[in-house]
Amino acid sequence: MLRSFILFAWRNLKKNRVYSAINVLGLATGMAIAILIGLWMYDELTFDRYFDNHRTIAQVMSTTPVNGELRTSKATLLPLGLGLQGKDIQSVSMASWNENHSLQYNDVKVSGDGMFVQPSFAGMFGLKMLEGSREGLRDPSSVLLNASTAKALFGAEDPMGKTVRVSGSYDMTVAGVFEDFPENTSLTRTHLLMPWDRYIILNAHWYHNWEHQWNNHSFQAFIQLKHGADIHGLEQQLTAVVRSHPESARESILVHPMDRWRLYSEFKNGVSVGGRIQFVWMFSLIGAFILILACINFMNLSTARSEKRAREVGIRKTLGSLRVQLVVQLYIESIIVTLLALGIALCLVKLSLPFFNGLADKHMRLPLTSLSFWGSALAFTLFTGLISGTYPAIYLSSFRPIKVLKGTFKAGRLAALPRRVLVVLQFTVSVALIIGTTVVFLQVQYARDRPTGYDRGDGLIVVKLNTSGLYGHYTPLRQDLLATGAVSDMAESNGATTEVVSTMTDFRWDGLKPDAKPEFAYVAVTHDYGNTVQWQVKEGRDFSRAFSSDTGAIVLNESAVRLMGLKHPVGTVMHVQQESHTVVGVVKDMVMESPYTPVSPTIYTLDYSWTESILLRLTPGLPAQSSLDKVARVFARYNPGMPFEYKFASDEYERKFSDEKRVGQLAGVFAGLAILISCLGLFGLASFVAEQRTKEMGVRKVLGASVFHIWKLLSTEFVLLVMLSCLIATPVAWYYLDRWLSAYAYHTPISWWIFLGAAGGALVITLTTVSFQSIRAALVNPGKSLRSE
Repeated sequence: MLRSFILFAWRNLKKNRVYSAINVLGLATGMAIAILIGLWMYDELTFDRYFDNHRTIAQVMSTTPVNGELRTSKATLLPLGLGLQGKDIQSVSMASWNENHSLQYNDVKVSGDGMFVQPSFAGMFGLKMLEGSREGLRDPSSVLLNASTAKALFGAEDPMGKTVRVSGSYDMTVAGVFEDFPENTSLTRTHLLMPWDRYIILNAHWYHNWEHQWNNHSFQAFIQLKHGADIHGLEQQLTAVVRSHPESARESILVHPMDRWRLYSEFKNGVSVGGRIQFVWMFSLIGAFILILACINFMNLSTARSEKRAREVGIRKTLGSLRVQLVVQLYIESIIVTLLALGIALCLVKLSLPFFNGLADKHMRLPLTSLSFWGSALAFTLFTGLISGTYPAIYLSSFRPIKVLKGTFKAGRLAALPRRVLVVLQFTVSVALIIGTTVVFLQVQYARDRPTGYDRGDGLIVVKLNTSGLYGHYTPLRQDLLATGAVSDMAESNGATTEVVSTMTDFRWDGLKPDAKPEFAYVAVTHDYGNTVQWQVKEGRDFSRAFSSDTGAIVLNESAVRLMGLKHPVGTVMHVQQESHTVVGVVKDMVMESPYTPVSPTIYTLDYSWTESILLRLTPGLPAQSSLDKVARVFARYNPGMPFEYKFASDEYERKFSDEKRVGQLAGVFAGLAILISCLGLFGLASFVAEQRTKEMGVRKVLGASVFHIWKLLSTEFVLLVMLSCLIATPVAWYYLDRWLSAYAYHTPISWWIFLGAAGGALVITLTTVSFQSIRAALVNPGKSLRSE
């Protein structure tokens, strides 16, 4: 019997090729989107699962009051990290930040990011050693390289025991090579690991003082918890330790498990408020909605053709078929369609995956050799088939054979009501996606157009100071660069214009309350910084070599002036420890961190001893590549053998919009596909309605109806349904988008024209889709349509 059901279902699909093709194509598109989103979600949800101990690894984070709010940071107090212990802690590793280092072996030079870590780091993170041993981190003269870096440095040579020069200033011996960290891990950019003891040796002049400072957050601390550890109790224990010291009496400690690093990385007032998990939920809902849209197409087209299949159902029931048998047959038809759709969907996924990876910034692949994938795919197909086939199976199997065979069966207006509801649901989802995509795009544009307080044009580039050949040569390097004519100005600072690398709470001035500890972003710069970045001076002046006293001068931004409550800031004396600094100028706020948040109060000071980045302003009007070639030749003299690596400040600024841009692009693609699926269903329904009313249209034409009148008659119902969808989608979309935007301190307003434009676009798409069938029906010769009458 099952074989006959399958055979009959296949014949029925072949008999109605147009409707079957629409069903299969619509389902395939919906299933392809669901599979792509499923792969994306799997990649997000399994982030950092590469590490065997991911369930027990955690990072110790600090929550401190900063300018009226609680701020949570990965930076940990050094004395706390060095003394971490407790019944729930199995091991501890302090680590520096991932920073760029140059590596040289003979004439080969490469650069890569790396950290100084304690020996326990290797076992905690389960380094997969390809050569050598994790114990290399116990030797201050050893270094561990990842496989890619080792190959770039040594080629086919055995790297073990080879000596490499790091940052052009000290030698280290390769004691091991570990497997590259995958893309979906937090350590993917870590190319080398160096012993913590080497860090102490390199920074002995200040490190031992920091061991006892309970107000300096300069490092990271990782711990491996024992199974069943009480994280909340451990946080309370560590907070009590920190608060026992006057310098950190207002600080709290947060233990952040590795399994939450990726998806729950945002904190507000000391509380986790989510992060990328919001994208996971959003795209899972979008995938589910789009799949439902495809299932709705199946339901609509199956029930719309009910009158054509009514006689078939009546005869089968008369010959003794039970209702359950009819239901099974109709389910089998649905599952066959879904299996066909799965095959097409997998082809679509395979073809579109490179494009999707580019949009999502992923490196996903279709796991066709995985049994679990095929098991999930078949379960997903069965589920989709049952969902899409349930309503048609129940509806068609309910026909009474007596009425059907007498010819008195008519679907009637009430029978079309469920189809109308489903069309409204389809376009409600589609219109909401259009509105959401538009708002995301406008939010990105709004933040991108925000005044940044400096010129981040394509002429501003950043070069990292990562070798001794560049340190300490500011004046001659600047003179040589200016002599090329390719550079209009140059300066150095402790960070690029798109980051803040240091903060301070030690500044005092007259009028500050004794117990207040305001925090300032602290930017060390050289002369010419203002001219290079082209910041805008609001009061006073810029740093100048004409004033020898400027070695102790500072410049404030507008936010710092507001925080300090100064009416006349120029001339104000600020004290930090035993030093005094005079404010010589105020500049407009420079957006150095997130473009969606308020600018941090910032202090700029002259300090040639603490610089990590070189800032260059290329000469306007000259070809960029020609200028860069000239600059590269100068750097080659100071940094021989090392590649000239640079970044445009404009590109770095654009990266700050990457998450929102990616969401907008993906949502736009999904919105377009949702509209496509909805239009496929609408096209099929319009075709059926036109076919069903062929004789009616013939009579109307004989009685004098025009083509426009018939087009209007057939199109009005669909237009009204889409208008209803717009009315439902508008308040729903506004509610959720308003909540999403409220998470940004700097966000675009939601304008009325967004909803009007989305509704207008949906109506145009609807009319375009329906008009083809309506006009086609209106142009039919009434003699042909009424011949059988």
